[in-house]
Amino acid sequence: MNISVIIPMYNSEKTITETLKSVFSQTCKPDEIIIVNDGSKDDSKNIVDQIINNNQSGIKIQIINIKNSGVSVARNTGIKNAHGDWIALLDSDDAWEVNKLERQIEIIKENPSIDFLGTTRNKEVIKNILWIKLGHLTKITAKQLLLRFVFVTPTILFRKSIVDDIGYFDENQRYAEEGNYFIRIANKYNAYLLNESLVITGGGKAHFGESGLSGNILEMEKGELKNIKDSLHMGIINSFEYVLISTFSILKYVRRFLIVKLK
Repeated sequence: MNISVIIPMYNSEKTITETLKSVFSQTCKPDEIIIVNDGSKDDSKNIVDQIINNNQSGIKIQIINIKNSGVSVARNTGIKNAHGDWIALLDSDDAWEVNKLERQIEIIKENPSIDFLGTTRNKEVIKNILWIKLGHLTKITAKQLLLRFVFVTPTILFRKSIVDDIGYFDENQRYAEEGNYFIRIANKYNAYLLNESLVITGGGKAHFGESGLSGNILEMEKGELKNIKDSLHMGIINSFEYVLISTFSILKYVRRFLIVKLK
């Protein structure tokens, strides 16, 4: 398996070194790392340039500099320039456990029908999606993702050939854009969750209500509602399910809002 790691970067001078160290430390190393500098105004670019100049990891590394255009444009730019058969996504403030790629490669070799494989993060185990129990390795449908979004971007490994069919991240959607993309993939391909925590996101911060794009829970909710409407148009759900799932999503938003306010 030839793996390309795509890392969008914006003002990440405090975290990018540790992020890259986590890739260099993998027990099964990827073939290349593509860092897309999304118009950073801090010292991020200089730090990455220095790492590239001193690179002795055996992994090909490149940085692509673009004007600030958002994370979807950055990810798409990286994917378009990737040479691997598989794409691994990672964010510039997150880190992989040392065996992250090794475990995913093992699982895919044991289950070659898998097209898309996510893991858990921050020591979590996801036991269920409402009444649906999840095992150690579970196929996840697009409809299930509307009930509980179990895929987190830095955990994902998927076949690059998917892009030829599904296309790229929606560059016009700023919030919950990864949800939109992964739902589209799960609707047509075999997407699985490996219930092993192999990633540390944001230093172990809460899943919502903190810094970064996910910190804006109202805008995230608007993005999720858009994804539900798109799923209706794609035929993933019917009109009755659309009403139920939208209502369920709004109730989850209210719960998140109250949790953040009471912190």
